[in-house]
Amino acid sequence: MGRLNGKIAIVTGAGRGIGRATAKLFAAEGAKVTVVSLTPANVDAVVADIKAAGGTSIGVVADVAKADQIKAAVDKTVEAFGHFDILVNNAYDPIAPYASILDLPAEQLQRNFDTGPIAYLRFMQAAYPHLKASGTGRVINFGSMAGIIGLVGYGPYSMAKEAVRALTRTAAREWAADNITVNNVLPIAKTWGPDVKVPPPANALGRYGSPEEDIAPVVLFLASKDSQYITGSSLTPDGGWIIDSAR
Repeated sequence: MGRLNGKIAIVTGAGRGIGRATAKLFAAEGAKVTVVSLTPANVDAVVADIKAAGGTSIGVVADVAKADQIKAAVDKTVEAFGHFDILVNNAYDPIAPYASILDLPAEQLQRNFDTGPIAYLRFMQAAYPHLKASGTGRVINFGSMAGIIGLVGYGPYSMAKEAVRALTRTAAREWAADNITVNNVLPIAKTWGPDVKVPPPANALGRYGSPEEDIAPVVLFLASKDSQYITGSSLTPDGGWIIDSAR
């Protein structure tokens, strides 16, 4: 406990799933956390959970496809806490994420890019002066194995997520002199409710990861001092999907 003592973090898409697990773990490890999500009830619930456990948190309702709401999330964090050290770009709200290449209208890509790499870029630009001032800034973006593998039918999703990886690698080089690390997480995780039946994934471990037990700890590692010599990397808590798909 306490690996993020004294740190302040913004976590987007923190109202549910991996984002929620990450925000709550960060708070348990000593960070003050801004919970950013589109649904007010989800924001309130996560902030309440963090406070009930003795942590410190504020909530911001924001659509990450809108530049002014991204700026507002950063401004509210600085107003509440004075600065911040960690940005987790997890939010993503695609429209029609699955389509074959032949049937894919270019117009369908826009929401995927607006809430993916473009939103991540805007958050990173707004966060940069604060991350630089921190002296130990951390950016953790979320990509996907779908783009690396070339998953059939996932064209819009894969294109947006691979753009995130390109953004991450470039920022890692450009911001290294400011001691800001920028990394990717490419998870395979169970983020749906118990009533949804999905067959096991084709990975070596034969199961989907738990946001709380398998994915959030990887994000914590990248946010902590333990990862200070890692930047521009893509970590793959995927149960071995990438090695299975290479057969």
